[in-house]
Amino acid sequence: MTIRELYQNMGGDYEQAIRVLRMDKLVDKHIRKLTQNGVIENLLKAGEGMDPTALFEAAHAMKGVCANLGLVRLADAASEIAEEYRPGNSRRFSDAQVKEKLDKIAESYRKTAQEIQKYAEA
Repeated sequence: MTIRELYQNMGGDYEQAIRVLRMDKLVDKHIRKLTQNGVIENLLKAGEGMDPTALFEAAHAMKGVCANLGLVRLADAASEIAEEYRPGNSRRFSDAQVKEKLDKIAESYRKTAQEIQKYAEA
């Protein structure tokens, strides 16, 4: 499997990743590290306690990592959580809705991680 095939399988935007990282070698390096960097764990842990500051910081970090890697759907979902808890913004979602969104992010991330693992093992 090539890096481009990985992105196709994940539904990612390879062109966005290459614009940011500039080389296949760097895209490959950083996509392999995604499952080890703790961004999803931090977000889900923040969601357990529903701590607004922790949720904002974790979602903002995940948004940045995923956007840089061209994982647009994950970046957009994390951005929605970040904006929900951005200081100064009014809440739009109930805690139950936020937890539902976090569950969907976790599932999407799990599928992405599975594709990355297949790629890494190929």
